[in-house]
Amino acid sequence: MKDEKRTPLSRRSFLSSAAAAALAVSATAPRVRAGEAPKKKFQLKYAPNLGQFREHAGKDPIDNLKFMADEGFRAMFDNGLMGKPPELQEKIAAEMARLGMTVGPFVMYAEFSKPTLVTTEQEARDMIVQRTKEAVETSKRANAKWALIAPGCCSQKLEWDYQTANLVDNLRRCVEIAEPAGMVIVVEPLNWWANHPGLFLQKIPQAYQICRAVNSPCCKIVNDLYHQQITEGNLIPNIDKAWSEIAAFHVGDNPGRREPGTGEINYKNVFRHIAGKGYQGTLCMEHGVSKRGKEGERALIDAYRTCDSFEV
Repeated sequence: MKDEKRTPLSRRSFLSSAAAAALAVSATAPRVRAGEAPKKKFQLKYAPNLGQFREHAGKDPIDNLKFMADEGFRAMFDNGLMGKPPELQEKIAAEMARLGMTVGPFVMYAEFSKPTLVTTEQEARDMIVQRTKEAVETSKRANAKWALIAPGCCSQKLEWDYQTANLVDNLRRCVEIAEPAGMVIVVEPLNWWANHPGLFLQKIPQAYQICRAVNSPCCKIVNDLYHQQITEGNLIPNIDKAWSEIAAFHVGDNPGRREPGTGEINYKNVFRHIAGKGYQGTLCMEHGVSKRGKEGERALIDAYRTCDSFEV
């Protein structure tokens, strides 16, 4: 074949075609949305679960973090963070640091079927000490400051006050390990009506009493507003009374444990109140959705946009 010289026009055509091809490839990338401005950051650090946007972002945790950040979220939580491989914990931490995101409390220990930390059993004490040591390592790798404990059921063999004292003693053992590492233990009261019958730790005033008795900046409360609406209500006054001991919040409307706006809690007012107190921690979105698929995920984001539209 005879060679042909490329004219300036053909070079321009070639470059134009290459640019078009590059644009077409970039348009298929999950984070690029042509013509769409970046979403405004939320006022508070609402923290989606790491897998909460699978319909939009797929299963990869890094893609999920990018999607959250693109939508304006400034935090994430993962109850199962401690069970993930160390290299994945580090990878998640690096991406969150790049995105300027905070990780909410991960579950360090949760027992729902038997009394453990309310007893003096040596096996339970040895277990929680070892579990705390493992949680500290997760905290370091994942840059995760808060580790959550649900201390188990109440005992039928001990009076209530003895169980309270035993829990305080066991939490002090945890704090002795957590405090030098800068990790904060957060205890979570859970409702006994709808989800967790028989549990020892049930109410915010009870958790407040226990944290004050432990008397450490590394033993605080995670206030799950869904559970507390069921157990005692009076959400804002209890927030105020226990404020010095609250380190984190969980969110979910009642009934149904779905996104704000699907139940009876006035989350816009609650969020306004928390923001007015200068809260800088996370609010973990520990709930389901009212609709399936991408539509449900978008409704979830819209619900938080609505509740976050307060003025302090």
